Amino acid sequence: MNLRWVSLIRPVMFRVHFRDKNRKTERKRTGWVTFKTYGFNRQKTKRWQNDNPQNMKQTTAESRQDPPIQNKNYKMKKILSALSLSILTVSAFAQSGTNSPYSQYGLGVLTDQGNGINRGMNGVGLGLREGNQINYLNPASYSSVDSLTFIFDVGMSLQVTNFKEGNVKKNANNADFEYAVGGFRLMPRMGLAFGILPYTNIGYSYQSSGVIDRDDTQSQTSYSNVYSGSGGLHQVFLGLGWEPVRNFSIGVNGGYLWGNSTRSVATSYSDNYANTLSKTYSYNVSSYKLDFGLQYSQKISKKDRITLGATYGLGHNLNADPALDIVSVNSQTGVTDTTSFVSRNGIELPNEFAVGLAYSHNGQLTLAFDYQMQQWSKVKYPKYSTGSNGSPSYHTATNMFDDRQKFNLGAEYCRDKAGRSFSSRIRYRLGASYTTPYLKINGLEGPKELSVSGGFGIPIINGWNNRSILNISAQWVRSSAKDMITENTFRINVGLTFNERWFAKWKFD
Repeated sequence: MNLRWVSLIRPVMFRVHFRDKNRKTERKRTGWVTFKTYGFNRQKTKRWQNDNPQNMKQTTAESRQDPPIQNKNYKMKKILSALSLSILTVSAFAQSGTNSPYSQYGLGVLTDQGNGINRGMNGVGLGLREGNQINYLNPASYSSVDSLTFIFDVGMSLQVTNFKEGNVKKNANNADFEYAVGGFRLMPRMGLAFGILPYTNIGYSYQSSGVIDRDDTQSQTSYSNVYSGSGGLHQVFLGLGWEPVRNFSIGVNGGYLWGNSTRSVATSYSDNYANTLSKTYSYNVSSYKLDFGLQYSQKISKKDRITLGATYGLGHNLNADPALDIVSVNSQTGVTDTTSFVSRNGIELPNEFAVGLAYSHNGQLTLAFDYQMQQWSKVKYPKYSTGSNGSPSYHTATNMFDDRQKFNLGAEYCRDKAGRSFSSRIRYRLGASYTTPYLKINGLEGPKELSVSGGFGIPIINGWNNRSILNISAQWVRSSAKDMITENTFRINVGLTFNERWFAKWKFD
């Protein structure tokens, strides 16, 4: 039937074909809709609230135009907007997301990876494989991204940390952008993702004081040390996930890693005849980062599925030249003596190995477990030392850190992800993790980390979209080591996953 104009006052049965450009298949929806008295062209389409035929929404005459999903300029604007938002977060990442004194060691505090969904389950994700999220923990998962949608995900965190050493307690607050990622189906069986993520954070400022006995005057002199530091490493990445054979996927994230660090300690004395001394450690990084992943998913029954995931992060030298400047100032004359050292190619990334398993039941319950190991014991890092003859040196050394291991366990439950009621579509998440330290502090093992989390995935339903999700989670993290500072952090993670239907053709029969 060649429709040009219609004038109907009764309900009319229609059938809409959703044509997937990538898979070359059609999805059919059938329902009732009432056309009021106005004309429409066959090439024009009507927009409705969601896939539920009972919630059809009429458009006004002014809005009867080609839907945005078929407008290439609209798509390009959306992509550019997502990229622009990612770029804008670079300045936000430049701000430190920590106040931890432990960030003065090594490359700093390693950031929690994962989007708002992963964080609600305390970081698990190697075996997760869903079409409505960008799971950058395992690039092989990109091949499962829904071919009809474009996904963009941003997240931030708010945290309060309590520091305790002996009977002394201090609190610190932080707010930080955590990530901005996007992705879509590039071609059949292949998905693409991009984004910006933090890798490490450095941010601290504190002081200590004490008294030393002087043999020359048989008296005591007080001293004060002021410690401060800032910086961190960040990465922008582009990733691909491909499913070469059914149920088996591989993927890669290729990223640009950059950042800097400045750490200083200044020592002053109450004796005016003693020189003040300051040491400043600094470096700049401009390098790459490569991560590889694979997933194998298999149904074990009509309602049950398991997915095995594994990743490997390439360890390599960052081609950075850490510098150390030692400045001594004569308190009487003001004369300054500066000694500088440079350690060529003195910073490396460790090899990372991880494996994960996820179990899904009837699309409602998901249980997941991840294990990760980073080989920090084998990396090179600069070390300042004094030789037997009293001459100082600043050189690279190994075995300055311990291998870091992390165990994650998480779960998610949703009664009906495509249900008609709002409450049935809410996702409930829980998770816990235990992490061994990579830091060695004065030859002793650094703080171990214990963490638990819980959160919700709240669907966003409006006249334009019913696929986006607001992810909110709360996390408690305890970092402690014997005879060292204990940190208790309460963190709120907020992530917003924009999920828009793009790549479809609509037509009426």
